[in-house]
Amino acid sequence: MALDAKTLAGGLALEKDMVFPGKPDHPEMRESVSVWLFEENGEFAMPRTGIEAEASSWEDRLLQANFSFANGRVLNGAGKGPAPSAIDAQGKPTVLGAGPLTFRCIEPFKRWSVVYDGTARDGHVSEQIDGSFKTKTPVLTKVRLEAEMLMATPAWVQEVSTDTSKMSEKDAANAQAMGLGYRFEHHFRAQGTLEIDGKKRDFKGLGTRIHRQSIRRLDGFFGHCWLSALFPDGSAFGCLAYPPLPGKTEYSYNDAVIYKNGKLYPARITKAPFLRRIVFAGDDVSVELESELGKTRITGITGLSTFRVGNPDIGGLNLQQAGARFTWDGQSAFGMVERSSHESLTTIG
Repeated sequence: MALDAKTLAGGLALEKDMVFPGKPDHPEMRESVSVWLFEENGEFAMPRTGIEAEASSWEDRLLQANFSFANGRVLNGAGKGPAPSAIDAQGKPTVLGAGPLTFRCIEPFKRWSVVYDGTARDGHVSEQIDGSFKTKTPVLTKVRLEAEMLMATPAWVQEVSTDTSKMSEKDAANAQAMGLGYRFEHHFRAQGTLEIDGKKRDFKGLGTRIHRQSIRRLDGFFGHCWLSALFPDGSAFGCLAYPPLPGKTEYSYNDAVIYKNGKLYPARITKAPFLRRIVFAGDDVSVELESELGKTRITGITGLSTFRVGNPDIGGLNLQQAGARFTWDGQSAFGMVERSSHESLTTIG
């Protein structure tokens, strides 16, 4: 049964899912929308496609457009792009765009669309792993993906005060890494079309949408493990952990939710699969959660991976943005995986 917008909003006002009508006053404030979209049978994915509209570069925005296929082919459309007007034909701020990528809020917290219409750097995930993807002569491929997303679970909301003066050092660091302001995630089902290599196909998919309006500072960020999936019966989960601080055993950040039988349960992660192996597919990303429901174990095996290996701009962290086939209570579905760990903690293969 489809949920109404108020339930889907997870306690936020409906206008929170609109976009900024213009440049924010605070120079560090950002508007960010991203989606992780998976073809329902795992044939291809967009393991993070998103826009970071920062006030300091409001008219020339960062965008990311990842595409991954089951045979290891990857395309990367990352770059910068000019901003269209946020105001739609009805005078409402519903459009967030950057060059070839456009998101539209059709109905707050209920329906959004995404269109990517441009070129992307073409290659194979093995080239991302060995570094040659960045150094070889670029091969650019035309891609058009258009999809409409229907939200399927209440929003998982993280809302943090911009005043960190009364927080502990750890809590303040985590708050700034998550974002001072608000951020939420939604699971969705989607229908759309993909055009590539001169061929056009319709598809059905599912995934996760993220919307934030926040001030985000990543100084001192040292890794994370973030997983999410929506299953055929409507059950879902989402979880995010940062690794323990030096000398500690508890995760420095730990938050999760489980959606089961029409209810969203707060949860915590008791076992998180941090990134240790750089492999396209076959890595174990099973996760264990604890909530009012008791202990929940969800098994997962990676696939549809993209990587950034050796990143001095993000503190030497290796980054995986990927999909996984998750299984829970006899059901399976493709969902998202994003993990980062320092290069000293990871091995290739």
